Amino acid sequence: MSASEPATESVDYALAAYREEGVWQVAELTPDHAVDVETLASALRRFPGDGGAVGLVAVEEDFFLVLRVAGQQTRLVLSDVTAATEWELAADVAEHLGLPVVEDDDDPEPAGDLDLLTDLGLPAAALAEILDDDELYPDEMLSDIARALGFGELFDDVVGLTSA
Repeated sequence: MSASEPATESVDYALAAYREEGVWQVAELTPDHAVDVETLASALRRFPGDGGAVGLVAVEEDFFLVLRVAGQQTRLVLSDVTAATEWELAADVAEHLGLPVVEDDDDPEPAGDLDLLTDLGLPAAALAEILDDDELYPDEMLSDIARALGFGELFDDVVGLTSA
């Protein structure tokens, strides 16, 4: 797939996670919400959340995106910047982050705002450690992120992972 082809058919899942009165909620989004950063951010803004909503999108077991919206602010983490050469969504994220296109043969490297989940309980260093684990698939990394934030079981149930 080239960066010019839409990713909607390749989206493994797109989820919104938000806290309402201190309790985590997880809702599925349609793949149509994951066509670009603005569409995804707009979809997340409709959720009531203490401190905004977090979007988790996995594409073809190749890469994932964590997006956080609070008001008009949008913060992003892309698990692998080299995905921007193959996937339209990853290219859009890289553009939002102001990153140059990285050749696909480069080593996979995360990019973005590693502090976006710090106030929710996942410090930048812990997020970087998850992102650096090249033994994990994207859904396993997102499960670890969800677990660190406190909604791991909800996440695993929605995406069909078996909790460890």
